[in-house]
Amino acid sequence: MMLRTGMLVAALGLSGALLVGCGDDSDDQAKSETQEPSSSQQETQSSGSDSQEMAASDSSGSEGSSGGEPVNLIFGTGGTGGSYYPIGGALKSVFEQSDLVNGVQVVSTGASVQNINNITDGLNQVAIVMSDVAYDAVKGQNQFDGQPADIETIAGMYPNVVQVVATADSDIHSIADLKGKRVGVGKVGSGVEQSAAKVLESAGLSYDDLAQVSHTGYADSVTEMSNGNLDAAFFTSGVPNSSITGLMQSTDITFVPVSGDVASKLLEKYPYYENYEIPAGAPERYNLGDAVDTVAIRNILIVPSSMRDDVAEDLAKRFHDYLESGNVSVGALKQFDPATMDQNLVVPLHPGAEAYYETLAGSADAKSGDAAATTGDNSDLSEETASMPANEQAATTEADGAESEPAKQTSAETPEDNIDTTEGSDTSGSENAQDKEPQS
Repeated sequence: MMLRTGMLVAALGLSGALLVGCGDDSDDQAKSETQEPSSSQQETQSSGSDSQEMAASDSSGSEGSSGGEPVNLIFGTGGTGGSYYPIGGALKSVFEQSDLVNGVQVVSTGASVQNINNITDGLNQVAIVMSDVAYDAVKGQNQFDGQPADIETIAGMYPNVVQVVATADSDIHSIADLKGKRVGVGKVGSGVEQSAAKVLESAGLSYDDLAQVSHTGYADSVTEMSNGNLDAAFFTSGVPNSSITGLMQSTDITFVPVSGDVASKLLEKYPYYENYEIPAGAPERYNLGDAVDTVAIRNILIVPSSMRDDVAEDLAKRFHDYLESGNVSVGALKQFDPATMDQNLVVPLHPGAEAYYETLAGSADAKSGDAAATTGDNSDLSEETASMPANEQAATTEADGAESEPAKQTSAETPEDNIDTTEGSDTSGSENAQDKEPQS
């Protein structure tokens, strides 16, 4: 009797365990897919939720591996008011089209530093970061002192441009002219302030050389300049910056170049900076009378070095194809040439992404070869035409003109086909989202 009772208890226990194992998974998954986690939720996730551990184990693997099961990706972005978050939302659907990706969960974070830490801890598998923070991470310096991050790049993205503006009556025309002036340098610890300090340093200046140092954000800097309480201010963002655009409507300002020896010293000491020109006569970029030379820090898309090669390659391909599709919905992603995604990077490319860019370059070379061959064929035809009698040359020319005429007519009849409908058409707020202060 006791034996039968023991067997019955064991059977009931096994049944209960099975019910627990089948109970809440679907509900939890539905919640994770329908709720957008906030920054505080991301910190909670950092303590080690089951979904993140699953994603981390799914997307990792031995270096150089390929051909595994589809992976789940947790995409670290930034604050919901910046540009990183909407970019993550746009790329979610792009990456989920891959047969190698089960799903992508986009999370709001504290941006660059937290994103890198989360990737190091296995909590995120994709993230957007600024190059200066990523450079420090791979070098194991500054905020990553003694703890280098094992990260690699999928793609280079749009630049955050250092924009220094001054009131027209301040007589500031160079960085050296900021000496003895009242300057807004960005909030303490922000990416704006870091850039301001480095630019001043490259000009042989420090905060001690300024008459007033204001740790003001974009909005406060604009207000203070409008009220005559600041002579100049630093802005580090995409171009255009809506705060600067607003300032231009109420106050006469000049753009101060970061060029010459200042730029050279800056680029030599800090390799994550690159030269950048704000063009003249571009209505969507301030419509300046003269171009302004300055510098910029690029944003990059990173992954852990342990990501499988086939996954990294497909992410790079799908990102590139999306940028070339003409369906880009986030203004910041229109600010760079897709052909430069693998260029001027301070964090090494992931081998999988590198393989894709090599394939892309090979295709471009092949097309160039085909074009050269076609040109050669046409040259031969021209020589043949030249040797024809005059009446045959005229007939040939007339036939060629008749073949090409319909294409010209179509273009003339549908001029809207020649209009770039993507540039500046994103007026839902994402265009201005890129000018938020860098969340590094």
